Amino acid sequence: MMRAILLILGLLSCSLLSPLPVRADDSAALLSRLATDNYGDIESGITALASSGLAGSEIILNALADGRLSYRPSDKALFIKDASGAWMEAATNATPASVPMGLKPVKVNNRVRRALEAALGSMTLMSPDPLKRIAAADAVFKSRDANTLAALDAVISKEADATVKRHFEDARAAVLMLKSDAPEADRVAAANTLGARGDQDSLALLSSVTEANAPANVVASASLAAKGIERRLALLSTAQNAWYGLSLGSVLLLAAIGLAITFGVMGIINMAHGEMVMLGAYTTFVVQEFIRAKAPSLFDWSLPIAIPLAFCVSGLVGLLIERLIIRHLYGRPLETLLATWGVSLVLQQAVRSIFGANNREVGAPSYMTGVWDLGGFQITYGRLWIIVFSLAVFLALLVVMKGTSLGLRMRAVIQNRRMAAAMGIRTPVIDALTFALGSGVAGIAGVALSQIDNVSPNLGQSYIIDSFLVVVFGGVGNLWGTLLGALSLGLANKFLEPLAGAVLGKIVLLAIIILFIQRRPRGLFALKGRAVES
Repeated sequence: MMRAILLILGLLSCSLLSPLPVRADDSAALLSRLATDNYGDIESGITALASSGLAGSEIILNALADGRLSYRPSDKALFIKDASGAWMEAATNATPASVPMGLKPVKVNNRVRRALEAALGSMTLMSPDPLKRIAAADAVFKSRDANTLAALDAVISKEADATVKRHFEDARAAVLMLKSDAPEADRVAAANTLGARGDQDSLALLSSVTEANAPANVVASASLAAKGIERRLALLSTAQNAWYGLSLGSVLLLAAIGLAITFGVMGIINMAHGEMVMLGAYTTFVVQEFIRAKAPSLFDWSLPIAIPLAFCVSGLVGLLIERLIIRHLYGRPLETLLATWGVSLVLQQAVRSIFGANNREVGAPSYMTGVWDLGGFQITYGRLWIIVFSLAVFLALLVVMKGTSLGLRMRAVIQNRRMAAAMGIRTPVIDALTFALGSGVAGIAGVALSQIDNVSPNLGQSYIIDSFLVVVFGGVGNLWGTLLGALSLGLANKFLEPLAGAVLGKIVLLAIIILFIQRRPRGLFALKGRAVES
């Protein structure tokens, strides 16, 4: 009983940063408990060292955690290896007169590692840094070491930061939940605290409480809290899948929106559309390499700089393809399909010859890194920016189509090409500008896709089929249909994946679209016009 009281007092003194003095002979005896191959002795030595208040004890335990602590069997002296490889005496922090010989590493197993995490956690519970206090509380939550309970009670009563205090209370609840001799009321309260925490770790801990290790009232409270967590996690999973679906839909929108323009105006099945996306991604790579070499401070501006350049590069290549190849094949869909497929192979090989076949690194600016956590619902900044960017591109194209002379002529050609030509619209020029615009938008899509996919010569092939599905499903030439089609397919794909798997989910989705097209050949939103209705 007396030893238990002394242990609790030691932990409290350590956690409150007011260590009790330790005599030199006591210090040597304390450290010698780690100089052994017996895991049980090492574990007890860790607990004693953490509660001793000995100066440098945290350094010693950190060295043990990093595998840098060794001992000399002849006199059980401990030595720490520093970052440079030099040895230091653990008891005095002094450099030995000569290199110590015959050292053996202090070994750890899972049990010792858990004790070590708990000890280090208890020693940093009162750190001035709130992040370190949270990390210490999380370490105690995982180890669930009952020896830290007194220290937790002490710091909870003094903690002023609400977030840190919640982490302390969660750690205390985890310890109490498995402490068989704890009062029943405390364990019931701990179950409620873990239920409010509501994560997977809490669910696993509550599920481990059975009638064999807890009274019936505690088991009932743990079961009720676990069911609440399961319901919350199910709702959270649904919301997360919806977010992933919107994110995938925005990617499909970027990849397909340029194709919707060219396919709608010209009726051309452009199998090289994916390569326009690929050219935009490689333009981003070239811009970033130039900035890294010439002006590293401008790296955060690399994507805004790459967007207009990617549009120009892909748009110019698209214009050349239309003027040199496609304009000679109007009205011959099979030949056009084969020709554009050949162009796609040529472009892929050209990129391989210039940049190589390996993936190229495209970095993310600082504002696109990180995660926004909303109670377990995670939003990555990169995906969030891509969704915003996709909507901005969509609205810009909508303005072009609805509010400009070019857009008016393009819509006239879509609805009735012969009538548009009779009204004086130069349809070959509109075709060329439309193809250039669609290719340029695909290049912009490549800038965004470079942030979430590998930049390689095969980048565009991953999206070409899905792009055609989006365009056909939404309605050829209709931007609103493309938006709704991309978001619908993105959501459907993400909700089918957990049920049927990635491959089978895509097959099921394809079958559904085929059946839908049988019923509505013109897609969700069919454009009205004399050419369509005749």
